Amino acid sequence: MMPSRTFLCAISMSLVAVVGCGDDAQTTTSTSSSSGSSSGDGGTGGSGGNAGGMGGAGGGTGGMGGAGGGGGGMAGSGGGTGGMGGAGGGGAGGMGGGGGAGGGGQMCSPEGPFDGAPVTAPDNTWTWVPVPEAKCRTGSATGFGIRINPNSTKLVIYLQGGGACFNGLTCTANPGSYGSGNFGNGPSGGLFSTSNNENPLKDWSFVYVPYCTGDVHAGNATGVDVPGGLAPKNQSFVGYANIGHYLKRIIPTFKNVTQVLLTGESAGGFGAFYNYDRVAQAFCPTPVSLIDDSGPPMTDTYMTPCLQERWRTLYNLNATLPAGCADCALPNGGGLVNAWKHLALKYPTAHLGVVSSTRDNTIRQFYGFGANNCANIDGFAGSLSEAQYTAGLAEIRDMFLQPSPAWSSYYINATTHTYLGGNGYYNTTVGGTALTTWTAGIVDGAAAAHIGP
Repeated sequence: MMPSRTFLCAISMSLVAVVGCGDDAQTTTSTSSSSGSSSGDGGTGGSGGNAGGMGGAGGGTGGMGGAGGGGGGMAGSGGGTGGMGGAGGGGAGGMGGGGGAGGGGQMCSPEGPFDGAPVTAPDNTWTWVPVPEAKCRTGSATGFGIRINPNSTKLVIYLQGGGACFNGLTCTANPGSYGSGNFGNGPSGGLFSTSNNENPLKDWSFVYVPYCTGDVHAGNATGVDVPGGLAPKNQSFVGYANIGHYLKRIIPTFKNVTQVLLTGESAGGFGAFYNYDRVAQAFCPTPVSLIDDSGPPMTDTYMTPCLQERWRTLYNLNATLPAGCADCALPNGGGLVNAWKHLALKYPTAHLGVVSSTRDNTIRQFYGFGANNCANIDGFAGSLSEAQYTAGLAEIRDMFLQPSPAWSSYYINATTHTYLGGNGYYNTTVGGTALTTWTAGIVDGAAAAHIGP
């Protein structure tokens, strides 16, 4: 028996916004620096170190008997504002004094080389860029869309949603190809609008990363046979690899960029979250912000280890996890939720955010495949209850987001799936704060804010 249209609609929305599925868009109301010198016995201490530049400048020279000042680090240890870069070396000690400690700046470790040709395209016009090395899960070639504003030094990288492929049912509802014909004239609503003054991103350049790999932009595996009846074989789950190919063109194209926002909806939200570390490193020391719209990884209680293990196996996730996140791959198959904390610790001064409905109808069904130890993972699964999903979101906020100065959240008491790409971006307000205002706070560097129930 073929699944009902309602169920396929819901599954096709797993990790994507689809017009006509779910609720209509609605309105809901519901560091410091310090000087580093000290005096040693027998003399007057030297002055603190110089400000750190890119790569970290060395500390000042210590006076007689005094310790040298610390080198500059991120946010300015050693008396000046430090540039994002490597740790500075300690200053030379004066007579009788020891050299100062080097500053602890953030290290840039991009995967590179980003040696592709810069994209040339008409100003302020969506243009499709074919990338022969990038593939969809069925093996067809794909690429990305680009809209360059020559008067802007700011860039949005948007990852499209569109379901996931991990059994016969989900693969049926997930797109397996995407080319210039699918892209057409490019998107124009929601955050893509160039005319709506409420949009804080309206003058930014944009890159649009399409989705045809079925792996929430996180995989690097080829020749994969999906388990389950009617499931496809010989699939290429290479969304993560594709982003690597795209960065080879994007970085040279926007070499003078001063600010980047990585975002996406549903599968693209998961993908933006998952790829944030490598994108931040690729642009380092340029600041990169993040907004994950409706793709929140949850704890193992709600996003069960057996479901995570299916994704790890099919998509080769353990080879593409954020660098250094050992707790993201636990022995029982779970642990992906720990990336929230990992990113917060690695990027404490970044501006990271998540948007979600508290009762999201789509992701509730998606996580339902993990119920009862994945008893129905290859069949017709149920879904998490509204209460379970609400509790799962609250747990993320309480455990990972609120303790960090980097993370912000915007929760809407609704069942709607995704907001940024459509009218919901403009007509959603929670507790007196419009979604566009919260978004502006992320890109403008405002203090972390947690909006919603």
